[in-house]
Formats: sequence, C-alpha cells, structure tokens
Amino acid sequence: MTETVDVVLIGGGIMSATLGTLISELQPDWKITVFERLDDVAMESSNAWNNAGTGHAALCELNYMPEAPDGTVDPAKAIAINEQFQQSRQLWASLVERGVLDAPSTFINATPHMTFVRGEKDVSYLRKRYEALKDEPLFAGIEYSDDSRVIHQWAPLLMKKRRKSDEPFAATRVPAGTDVDFGALTHQLFDNLRERGARVLTNREVKKLKKQSDGSWLVTFRDSIGHTPGRINARFVFVGAGGWALKLLQRSGIPEISGYGVFPIGGQWLKTSNPALVAQHRAKVYSQASVGAPPMSVPHLDTRVVNGEASLLFGPFATFSPKFLKNGSMLDIVTQVRPGNILPMLKVAVDNPSLIRYLVGELLKSHKDKVESLREFVPTARDEDWELLDAGQRAQVMKKDPEKVGVLQFGTEVVAAEDGSIAGLLGASPGASTAVSIMLGLLQTCFPDRIEEWAPRLRELIPSYGRTLNPDEAAARTVIEETARALAISR
Repeated sequence: MTETVDVVLIGGGIMSATLGTLISELQPDWKITVFERLDDVAMESSNAWNNAGTGHAALCELNYMPEAPDGTVDPAKAIAINEQFQQSRQLWASLVERGVLDAPSTFINATPHMTFVRGEKDVSYLRKRYEALKDEPLFAGIEYSDDSRVIHQWAPLLMKKRRKSDEPFAATRVPAGTDVDFGALTHQLFDNLRERGARVLTNREVKKLKKQSDGSWLVTFRDSIGHTPGRINARFVFVGAGGWALKLLQRSGIPEISGYGVFPIGGQWLKTSNPALVAQHRAKVYSQASVGAPPMSVPHLDTRVVNGEASLLFGPFATFSPKFLKNGSMLDIVTQVRPGNILPMLKVAVDNPSLIRYLVGELLKSHKDKVESLREFVPTARDEDWELLDAGQRAQVMKKDPEKVGVLQFGTEVVAAEDGSIAGLLGASPGASTAVSIMLGLLQTCFPDRIEEWAPRLRELIPSYGRTLNPDEAAARTVIEETARALAISR
C-alpha cells in the first residue's frame, strides 16, 4: 500500500523550510515529507552565493517606491514590504530564543542599508523619497546626505577620488539593515524539522502529481542516482521548487495555473575578498536600475557574510539561459508552453523590447566592462581585485491579463487550487526575506478552517500576526527592539 502523509513539500529551499517549520509548530502530529532533487538542501536560489542576502525591508530598494508621473512618491508598497520582513524577524527571533536556530551570527548580521544616486534628477527623487519615509515608524532612523564627507564616513569606497563638481550625488542610510545567509538559515530550519520527525529526502525528483478521488495527491518520484521509482500519498502538497514550480503545477492539472509562464533570468556577481577593500565597506548600497533593466537587476554593492567570512559583491549582471533552475534543463523554456499561456507569453515578448535589448547588452559585457560598471560605484576599483561569480536563476512570472493579454510580473505569487489541497510559489524578489509573510498567506488560503484555531500559536511565534505595525509607533519600536536583541543586531 502507498504510504499517506499529511504534507509533502517539494523543493529544499527557504520557502519549504519556512512552511514546514510553521506547520510543525501548529500541528506537531502531522507527518511531513520533503523532496529535493539535488544532493542537499539550499542548493539553488536559497544558496548564499545565489542571492544578494539582503534582508529586503525596502530600506534601500528604490523599485518598491517609484516616482509617479506627477513627481510624487508613495511609501505604501515600501511600508508593506517592511511589514512583511518584520514578520520574518519575529519568527527567527522566536526560534533563536527557543534554541531551534543557532547563534544569530550564523545566519544574520547587522549591515546598514544605503541608497546612492547621481545626477540632479535622481538626487531630487531620493530627497523626496527620504521626506516621505523619515516619519514612518518602520523607517525610523533613516538618514539623508549630499555631503561627500558624511557619505565617506558611511561608505568610504564610494567616495574615493569622486568629485562633486562632476555631478551631484546623494545617499540615504538606515543603520538597522541586515545581511542574511539564507542558505545557513534553510539548513538550520531543515535540521530542526528532521529532529521533529520530518523526512527530508534529497536526490529525489518529483515526476508526477495526480489528484485522487478522496482529494489527496499521489506524488510520484524517482531517485536521482539509481532512478528507483517511488510514490507517496499526501493530503496537502506545497511546490516550492523555484522555477520548476511552474512545471510541476502544470503537471498537476489544476486549472488555476492556466495562463502562467515564466521568463528565466540568470545573473553574475563581481566578488572580492581582499581584506583591504572589505574593511572599507560595511553596507548594502543600492542605486537606480538601468533603462530597460528588470527590478532584480538594480545595481548594488553589498557586504556579504558567509560562514563567518566577509566579502563584497557587486552586480548583478544579467545572463540568459533557457533553464528555470541553475541545475535545470535546456528545454525548460520550451516545455512550459501550453495552449493557455502561449498568447500571454508572446504578448510579453512584444511589449518588452527594452528588456531584450538590456539582456543582449549585458551578455556582451566582458569582465573589463563589468568592472567599469563597478567604477560608477567605486571609482578606484581595479580589475585584478574582482572575480566573476555565477548567481542563481530567477524565473519571472508571465501571466494572463484581461486588458493587456499578457504581463511580465516582478515579485512572488502563490497559485493554489480552489480546494486548497495544493499550492505553489512562482516568482522571485523579495521572496526569501518575506518567506514568513508569504507562507502565512498560504496557510490562510489553504487551511481556512484551521487558521482561527492556529491564531493564538501564531501570535506567540510572531507577535504582530494579524495586525500591522507601522500605524502604531510604540508597537513598531517595541517589536524592532525586541527582535534586534534576540537576533543580536543593531536596531
């Protein structure tokens, strides 16, 4: 007989790890099985070198707060992203205090978040953005300066040999930013799930998902090494397999996935571990994206702390591969095509020529060209100090739109069956940072009959669950200070 479990999680990344953790806290009696096609968890987008490690809280990312045609800036989306990250901080803090997670420095470190812009237009915009945010409780402590001496104190590498007479520049800084090693965090969460009785099966690739007459799902898988087949029955399935989530949801046959497609974009970093350079830059510094560039390609110069060692990354530089995952198939971009998504995908291609031109331009850049781009941030950068490092694959969502036929969507989206028995996550940034909020939303969608029963436990794990912090200055300050203490990071 085929074994039946309560939950199957497909994909060994931060999303499955977060959902598994929440379910194990809410229903410790439920049986959980995890499938990962590679030989370890956190090998794709959750791997430390495959993402920027930014604790995305909209402290420095300009694409969360664009300037409107009339010149105004609306902080609503930036506040919403910050609210989501605060939920992640709260869950991590709760797990650290209970000993579920290791010492905070193994996965999170205080790293100021900065924005640096050049030119009168962008300086004017950044000042307006600062004015819109400085009185918001979740952005308390944000600083603005167009003084080269101040910016030099914040990030010396940005200002060496830079003359303001060439063009105006300005920066904002939030000392409370963080750098997160999502690979380490994912490993620790899965280690805890194993201790609580969950099975985490690596080298197992899920091949089919078939709905059964009783509402459960028959999950057919294969050993990636010996090709031994197997199957398991699950009352609930979550597909957190990065770009491959689309393929598996299509195989499930749920009508909700009709019309969806994904456009894969890869990336590269310039990396240096030169101690003399690393010592001069302790921040994540974002700027404006190039014309036609997707939001995930906003240039930034980042401090990264991985396995206790600090380094600097600059990028990302876009690359192209038809694979949906770094370890995917060259046929991925073709095999996703279905009658329901071909028109939306063609419309996206027609409507986004600037993206195509941008990708071609990026592909033509040499190592020397990429270091030249870095010099816009670090005027003294030398070619020999920086090496190229491949980042992960991101699968941007393409979907049907009633007015435009098809749109390219940046961000993440949960696609769930009407009965809540299966759900998957599509999309990219700010995914990992907001994993807790995304998975809380998934629980609400897929388990509406249990969410009220679970609410008290969720509030123990995440004190702000069910409410927003920004409208309550005292509550926002308390939560930020308490999580900062638990996670050993500055406010």
